Amino acid sequence: MQNKTDKLVILWTSSDRETALKMVFMYAFNSKLRGWWDNVSLIVWGPSSKLLAEDTELQQYIKKMKEYGVELEACKACSDSYNVSDELAALGIDVKYMGEPLTQLLKEGCRVITI
Repeated sequence: MQNKTDKLVILWTSSDRETALKMVFMYAFNSKLRGWWDNVSLIVWGPSSKLLAEDTELQQYIKKMKEYGVELEACKACSDSYNVSDELAALGIDVKYMGEPLTQLLKEGCRVITI
């Protein structure tokens, strides 16, 4: 079993663009690039899914994170509610129901930041 304390999960729920650029994306990308965490996962949840689907600069940043190995997931229930599941999947994000996987990560002791 993977050491879950070496895995960082960032649960991005905010629709605030500046928060995305100046905290969420910056920390997720640098955490992977600089090796601060072995594994970095970004979960797009709630209003962040709509923002991401509409913002081309954020989409380019997401592609860069994916290239560097940040795991990208999105809550399907949330993205379906904003009708953006296809757009997120086209960015290479794994769109799926996230309630159970997030619960499992928490139970396994992963480090989770919620923004």
